[in-house]
Amino acid sequence: MSDVLSLLSWRYATKSMDAAKTVPDDKLAHILEAIRLSASSSGLQPYQVLVVTDPAIKAQIKPVAWNQSQITDCSHLLVFAAWDNYTADRINMMFDLVNEQRGFKNEGWEAYRQKLLAFYPNRSAAENFEHAARQAYIGLGSALIAAAEVQVDSTPMEGFEPAKVDEILNLSALGLRSVLLLPLGYRAAEGDWLVNLTKVRRSADDFIMRR
Repeated sequence: MSDVLSLLSWRYATKSMDAAKTVPDDKLAHILEAIRLSASSSGLQPYQVLVVTDPAIKAQIKPVAWNQSQITDCSHLLVFAAWDNYTADRINMMFDLVNEQRGFKNEGWEAYRQKLLAFYPNRSAAENFEHAARQAYIGLGSALIAAAEVQVDSTPMEGFEPAKVDEILNLSALGLRSVLLLPLGYRAAEGDWLVNLTKVRRSADDFIMRR
């Protein structure tokens, strides 16, 4: 447990990345697998992760992401994109996958399928998207921890224009909307004002409440 906590103390939102350094394939795979294994509501996994390495695409994204240098200097740019809506087809796809992987049907599971089919498709697309987007944040948390575990730097970003990123990546055609950006790479030796500053968090007594 101490190793995890020390690595979380080591990680920070890297402000300057070394564009000459590339995250190895095995470390990238470790981070992506951690995201894939993340918890999600009803196990629906209502988001996708796009891995962007094409310099031209990253260059298009940078101006609509507050011109943050990590977008183009990172090794890999992860884009978390949530389903734009919960549909019967999407819900059935995940329930059918569970049945296929487990090799049997469960009466309670099938009853739960019907409950979700009666609930989600009757809500607005906007409400369903917001719920799906919250699941992507769970995946982001897993990514940050996994990246720290293999000592890959990362910078979670909400500072971008989602509609323009969606257009650049043609996400609407996939029924997706961008939620979060996560550049992965290695901190630059110089030029990062945050790297040597003390990590500041509220004390446990102030942050954690017990009842």
